[in-house]
Amino acid sequence: MKYLLAFLLIVIMISSLFIGQANIDISKIWIHNTPEEMIFFDLRIPRTLLAFFAGAILALSGLVFQTIFKNILTTPYTLGVASGATLFATLAIKLDIMFTLWGISAISLFGFIGSIFSIAILLMFAKRLNSNALLLLGIAMSLFYSALQMLVYYTSDLMQSFKIVRFMMGSLEIAGYENIFPLSVSALILLYITIRYKHELGILSINDEEAYLRGVDVKKINAILLLAISFAIGICVSITGPIGFVGLVIPYVIRVIYKKSIPSLIFPTFFYGGGFLLLCDIIARAIPSSSEIPIGVISALIGAPFFVAILYKRFTR
Repeated sequence: MKYLLAFLLIVIMISSLFIGQANIDISKIWIHNTPEEMIFFDLRIPRTLLAFFAGAILALSGLVFQTIFKNILTTPYTLGVASGATLFATLAIKLDIMFTLWGISAISLFGFIGSIFSIAILLMFAKRLNSNALLLLGIAMSLFYSALQMLVYYTSDLMQSFKIVRFMMGSLEIAGYENIFPLSVSALILLYITIRYKHELGILSINDEEAYLRGVDVKKINAILLLAISFAIGICVSITGPIGFVGLVIPYVIRVIYKKSIPSLIFPTFFYGGGFLLLCDIIARAIPSSSEIPIGVISALIGAPFFVAILYKRFTR
């Protein structure tokens, strides 16, 4: 099963380079200034990298969140950082702020500012609250941000409303590599920090009391991990918009397949999270339609039934 999944991951990554609305002749992608070269190198490769690293961030963040909060239904969006990024991005759309800085759009920059704002609030309380109280704070922030998003939406004109809805559905439309650098760096930093504290995560997966007895500074470790996740999620959402269910479904599936301790699940979760979002993107591109189906719609169509199955299995024992 594990080897089959690894093979499928490789197939998905290669397929994502050649599936799309425009068919390309493989023999022409190396010829300079041809449409095939531009589509392959300026659109397909950046999009594949964007999907992979976004999915990897969401999945790994979900695994760490579920470990810290001892709840398999916790997602990377629980602490409100994603909602903060989404709110500020919608404000940029509402105010028609359209500048570009170093190839990064104003919407993405505002989204990142929103995530930083949310992180600052969380850091104010991180050392004073336990994980459950911090979780409740994040839920309250998410609800507050969602209310403000609806206010912005209902006070926008028709074109702004369309752009806001389109952003909130998630998108992997990209040209060039400007957004790939911050996303890939944040993904690799998150992976490094998670590996750096994998031993502590393994102990935290048991319970906080056991961690305290073994000399783990629970609040410090939680603060470091949550900060790293929040930065990565903030960057991810500011670029792709909110994409749901990846951080819920993939960690659960990896646990079922590998049946190992948390430290051993870090790499599989990272890579299969990227592969899952690539698969969703391939499906979105392959479905015939007048305009491309948002990636958030596909991930929700796959993830929502899975979420119901998890709830059923957890609460009907």
